[in-house]
Amino acid sequence: MSKWLAIVMTVGLLAGCGGNDRNDATAEAPSSAVEHDPHSYGNPNEARVTHVALDLDVDFEGRALRGSATLDLEVADAAEALILDTRNLGISAVTDGDGAVLEYALGEADADLGTPLTIMLSHRTERVRIQYETNPGATALQWLPAHQTLSGEHPFLFSQGQAIHTRSWIPLQDSPGVRVTYEATIRVPEGLRVVMSAANDPSAALDGEFRFDMPQAVPPYLIAIGVGDLAFEAMSPRTGVYAEAELVSAAADEFADTERMTEVAETLYGPYRWDRYDLLILPPSFPFGGMENPRLSFITPTVIAGDRSLVALIAHELAHSWSGNLVSNATWRDLWLNEGFTTYVTIRIMEAVYGEARARMEAALDYQSLAAEMEELSPEAQVLAIDLSGEHADDVFTDVPYAKGMFFLMWLEREFGRETFDAFLRGYFDHFAFQSITTAQFEEYLYEHLLEAHPETVTREQVHVWIHEPGMPDTFVPPESDAFSRIDGVRGAWLAGEVVAADIDTDAWTVHEWLHFLDGLPRELSVAQLDALDGAFDLTQSENNMIARSWLQLAVRNRYDPAYERLEAFLMGIGRNLLIAPLYKALMETGQAEFARRVYEAAKPSYHPITVAANEPVIYPDGE
Repeated sequence: MSKWLAIVMTVGLLAGCGGNDRNDATAEAPSSAVEHDPHSYGNPNEARVTHVALDLDVDFEGRALRGSATLDLEVADAAEALILDTRNLGISAVTDGDGAVLEYALGEADADLGTPLTIMLSHRTERVRIQYETNPGATALQWLPAHQTLSGEHPFLFSQGQAIHTRSWIPLQDSPGVRVTYEATIRVPEGLRVVMSAANDPSAALDGEFRFDMPQAVPPYLIAIGVGDLAFEAMSPRTGVYAEAELVSAAADEFADTERMTEVAETLYGPYRWDRYDLLILPPSFPFGGMENPRLSFITPTVIAGDRSLVALIAHELAHSWSGNLVSNATWRDLWLNEGFTTYVTIRIMEAVYGEARARMEAALDYQSLAAEMEELSPEAQVLAIDLSGEHADDVFTDVPYAKGMFFLMWLEREFGRETFDAFLRGYFDHFAFQSITTAQFEEYLYEHLLEAHPETVTREQVHVWIHEPGMPDTFVPPESDAFSRIDGVRGAWLAGEVVAADIDTDAWTVHEWLHFLDGLPRELSVAQLDALDGAFDLTQSENNMIARSWLQLAVRNRYDPAYERLEAFLMGIGRNLLIAPLYKALMETGQAEFARRVYEAAKPSYHPITVAANEPVIYPDGE
C-alpha cells in the first residue's frame, strides 16, 4: 500500500466521523481551534480555508456552473492533507498556487453530508485550485427557464446555501465555524445581471462578466448568487431592491421602511458593518421567506402584500446583520444563537417602527405557532442547544430555535430590565463580531457580563433550564395581545351564532388579527359556515398569502370545494415551504392523497430542491 493511499484511507476514516481534530501535540493548529462539526468532513484544525476565489461560467442550457475555486489556506506544520466538503461535484483537476498538480481523492458519498474531497498537500502548501463543475441537481441551486419568470424572456438562477448546501456548488469546508472572505468572477450571457452576497454595483455593464469582492469573513452558507434579468431601484443612499423590472417598483414601495429599520437597529445594537443593505426579490419558487445573505438579503415575493403588513420578514433578515452574520452559530446545534437572537431583535425593530401593539401581536402569533409545533416534536427536539448527532442539519429548523430562543431573551430582558439588557446585547455583538461561537461560549459570556454583574437576579440553573431542557420553563410568561382578546370574543360570538359573518367589522383588522381569527377556528366547520365567511370576506381570493394559507388549510380540512381551484393555483405558483407544506400535510392527513400527488407532480419542476426534499416524504410517506 502506497503512502498516499494509506493517508487517504486514514483521513477518510476520520472525515467519515464528521471532521478530523488531530491530537498530535507537535501540530501547530491554524489560528484558534474550530469546534467539531458533525455535519462537515473538513479538517480546519489542520488545514483551514480562509479565502475563496471563484471563477465560474454560468451554463443555463446545461444547468451547471463550470470553472474553478482557488482556496487560500492556513496550514499546521504537520498537516498532510486538506479535507473539503462536496456534493455531486465533478472534479477535473487540483493544483497548488504554482500550478503543480496535487493528488486528490473523493471518498464515499453520504446522502446527507455529500462526499469528502481529500487533497494531499506538499510542503507548506498555502493555496489550492480546484477545477470543477456542478451537477444539474445541485441542492443549493435552482435553475428557472424563461417561462417561469415574470418577463418570460430570460432564465433565472439563484442559490440557497443554508444549512449545508453550499458544498453542492463550491468545494470548501462547509461548516459555519470556518469563516472565509471571498471574491468571484462570474460569466453569464450578455444582458443578464449577476448579484452576490458581496459588493454589488447596480450600474455595472451587462456585458457578460461580473466581479465581486467580500472583504468580511462569513460562514460558507452565506456565499450566495443570483442571475437574471434584474433591475435596481434605490430606497435610500444605502438600501435598494434588485428584482425583475415588472416587480421592482412595487417591491421598493413595499419595503420603503428598510432604512428606518436599519437606523433603529443601529441605535440599539451598534453600527451596521456591511456597507450596503440591499434586497434581491426572487421568483416565487424561493423555498423560504428570506435568507440573510450579507449585503443582499434574498426575499420571497410572497411578502409583497401591497400594505406593508408582512414586512417583519425584512426586519428579520436585516436583524441577521447583527445576529447570525456578525455573530454566527459555530455548528448547527447552536442555530438558536442565530435565529433566537434575530427573532428577538426583529420584535424590537417592529416595536420601534410600527408600535408596541403590532409587536405584541407578532410575538403572540410566534408563541401560538411554537406551542402547536411542540405538541408534535419529541422532547429532544424542544431543546435550544439541540443534539443533532446523526441527524440532517436541516432538521434543526423548527420554531424552537426561533421562538423559544426569542422568549428566552425576552425573559432576560424582563428580569434585568431593558436598559441593562440592551447594553449587554450590544456588548455581546461587539465582543464576538465576525466570529462563529458555540452555546457554551455564549453561556460563559452571559454569566460573566450579566449574571455575575447583577447577582441575585437570575440563576445559572434557570438559564440551564431554558437552554438545555425541553418545553417552556416555569419562568416563561406567554405574550398577550389586547387586540387578540377582542378577536377571541368576535370569533366566539360568530361560532355561537350570536352574530353573522357579514356583520363582523373587519375594516381595521391587520393581517395578524386575521391570522389569529382563522387559526383559532375549530378544525371542523360546516359548509354553511365556510360559505358565510367566504361570502363576507372573499377569503378564497385573498391576495395576502399568509391569510390565504390559513384559509386554504380550513378548506382542505373540511373539503370546501369552492376553494380548490385557488388551492391548486396556490400550490402550483408558490414554492415557499412555510406556505405550501402545511397544505400538503393537511391534504395527506385528510385522505386526499390523489389530489395532493397530482398537483405536487405538476408543480415539482418549479420547486427548489429544498422544497422537494421537505415535501416528498410527506406526499410519499412509504418512499413510493
